[in-house]
Amino acid sequence: MVTRTAKSGTAQSRSAESGTAKSRLCTVVAATAVLAATAAPSVSATPVRHGHPAPGTVVGSAPLTEDLWVPGTGAAYRLTYTTTDAHGRTARSTGSVFVPKGEAPQGGWPVVSWAHGTVGLDDSCAPSLVGSSAQERDLAYLAKWMEQGYAVVASDYVGLGTKGLMPYLDGRTTAHNVVDMVKAGRNFAEERLPQSARLSREWVTIGQSQGAGAAIYTARHATEFGGAELDYRGAVGTGTPAYVEKLVAAAEPSDEPSSPVTTAYGAYIFAALRDVHPELRINRVLSREGKEFIDRAEKECLRPFEKRIEEAGVSSGDFLDRPVNEIPGFAETVREYMGMPEDGFDQPFFMAHGTKDKDVPISATAAYAAALKANGEPVTFATYPTDHSGTMAASQPDTVPFVRELFAD
Repeated sequence: MVTRTAKSGTAQSRSAESGTAKSRLCTVVAATAVLAATAAPSVSATPVRHGHPAPGTVVGSAPLTEDLWVPGTGAAYRLTYTTTDAHGRTARSTGSVFVPKGEAPQGGWPVVSWAHGTVGLDDSCAPSLVGSSAQERDLAYLAKWMEQGYAVVASDYVGLGTKGLMPYLDGRTTAHNVVDMVKAGRNFAEERLPQSARLSREWVTIGQSQGAGAAIYTARHATEFGGAELDYRGAVGTGTPAYVEKLVAAAEPSDEPSSPVTTAYGAYIFAALRDVHPELRINRVLSREGKEFIDRAEKECLRPFEKRIEEAGVSSGDFLDRPVNEIPGFAETVREYMGMPEDGFDQPFFMAHGTKDKDVPISATAAYAAALKANGEPVTFATYPTDHSGTMAASQPDTVPFVRELFAD
């Protein structure tokens, strides 16, 4: 592990992270049209395995609305593809594929599989329909990667825009979704696009916040999940959440205030846990406010949900009537559900973090990086004098050459 502090970096405020809010009404109307276009499955030559389409089989496609394109894109599509859900079953996810302008190099465009940050749990929040909760920031960031000559594929994650509830912060499931999106993008390009738009076997995963956790978890299993079909090279995570399971397992009623965004994160975690693990019977420890806001968490996207939380003046500690450790097996279940891997990585990966990050405090992530270092894992950990959102752009002078070397190798 290389630990260093960047000498420069542009700090961005929380308001910058939100970007200039666009009207979501027009976007939802456009999203409805896209959903209708994807309803009819496209023909796919991907083989069937064990009675189900193999992971990465494209079962629906439509052009992506141009206001969601990464700058520098030549063509973009919204795909529906097969992957794995939180119970290990074959399921469907949606996602986007962005092909750069121009002719692909020999072997196809190298691929960046983008893992998005928190947007919410309702189907209306899917980035392939309405963009991310920080769309201007994310598009500018991804444009820098496309400038390097990479195609970008981006999973919405299973349950976000498809059947069921997205299993928020479930690392293993999201890793399947991220890997299978690469397969889906390649299958679609092979079957439907000209030679100039084909995608390479070589790929990396890059993510921010929730997506950084997904990217680093994916890094541990990418070679295994991708198989001989893909050539995984490494990963980048900015603002990686770590040891969140310890905070969740210690949750109890409290008067201590928490910010609207971290309160929203907590509600999403409990909503997803309640859905994936009904045997925990989480409702029995929730307060009246907890039940109300965790129910709302299933139906509201991040920015309006944050606003609702702020207006109500509630914090995470208000959600509970009793400590969660009164639920038998709760800590063990949460650890298995969202605990980050600490060993077994087979390719280099880069973790960047802002020293002023208030969304994902650096202390836990630095401890995680130290554990990786102690285990001899191929991690580079760098810090930047900026906030959660600002770490993305501030780290690119380091991460762009890092990824270039991964593909060169």
